[in-house]
Amino acid sequence: MQNTLHTEDYELQLAEKINRLKSLMAPYAAPEPEVFSSSKSHYRMRAEFRIWHDGDDLFHIMFDKETKERIRIESFPVASQLINDMMVELLPLLKKSELLRHKLFQIDYLSTLSNKLIISLLYHKKLGDEWITEAKQLKADLIAKGFDVQVIGRASKTKIMLDHDYVDEILPVNGKEMIYRQVENSFTQPNAQVNIKMLEWAINATQNSTGDLLELYCGNGNFSLALAQNFNKVLATEIAKPSVQAAQYNIEANKIDNVQIIRMSAEDFTQAMKGVREFRRLDGINLADYQCNTIFVDPPRSGLDDKTVQLVQEYDHILYISCNPETLCDNLAELTKTHKVEKLALFDQFPYTHHMESGVLLTRR
Repeated sequence: MQNTLHTEDYELQLAEKINRLKSLMAPYAAPEPEVFSSSKSHYRMRAEFRIWHDGDDLFHIMFDKETKERIRIESFPVASQLINDMMVELLPLLKKSELLRHKLFQIDYLSTLSNKLIISLLYHKKLGDEWITEAKQLKADLIAKGFDVQVIGRASKTKIMLDHDYVDEILPVNGKEMIYRQVENSFTQPNAQVNIKMLEWAINATQNSTGDLLELYCGNGNFSLALAQNFNKVLATEIAKPSVQAAQYNIEANKIDNVQIIRMSAEDFTQAMKGVREFRRLDGINLADYQCNTIFVDPPRSGLDDKTVQLVQEYDHILYISCNPETLCDNLAELTKTHKVEKLALFDQFPYTHHMESGVLLTRR
């Protein structure tokens, strides 16, 4: 079965999101949103498929959320063209190897605009030297077909990398190429083209800023590095070790010398800033050296917790990217007591779904 997108409905679904965002933001005297659309197809850089075995055949499947029915996927226009090309070439090669296909239950794909790709093969069995030998041949066959690919095997408590577990993305941001290392099984922005628009909006929103920037939840430095040009210094926190390591690499790769990444949760950092606790991870870092007038947050779907909201309110300017407008509005109910919404944006990261990404810039009243 070919998964079909109703691209003719794209403008209508985007208009519905715009109206919903306007309605949600009306109580906070927000300006008209700047709207950043998505490509109508091949916009998602990640995809995950279960694998179904039928005798000598195997194929990608997805489950219908309502009926739980298995849907065979021959092509997937939601995903990047690179993922679709790989789907076509990969399965016939897997079918030829009894070892590679045996107890394979899922394939994860991560692609980039720089034409690099990771495929992760997930198994219900132990993986050993024989699997590595077969997987190396699989990778060689894929390279021969023109793919720049990394192959990873996963099983219970096991992760095997044939070379490494990352790809380096290159994004054109305001005419400048930005390098971002993306690690398998770590968070990356799913819609790369819309991510570029988000970065450019954030850069524009913080132009002519003074002082330093504090960022919570920085991931691999996606926003930190792009925004560094607008500030004297950037201090950023992230809890996931692979993301911190990727961020450190990205700082060096982009030749940026004014960004400091700390591996801490936002909650712990809030305690450190308030002097409630001391943390070894802050040894050698004098928080008093930073004159942060602006704070940037891109929290999970649950939004900011109450203590972090209180921390955020201490800054003159708040740049807030949200993947959940409902929890954004929950936070704005408190934040707008001290700050005013100056800018509003809608980023259509997830076309044809109810989900939307939004951004607000708030300044102290």
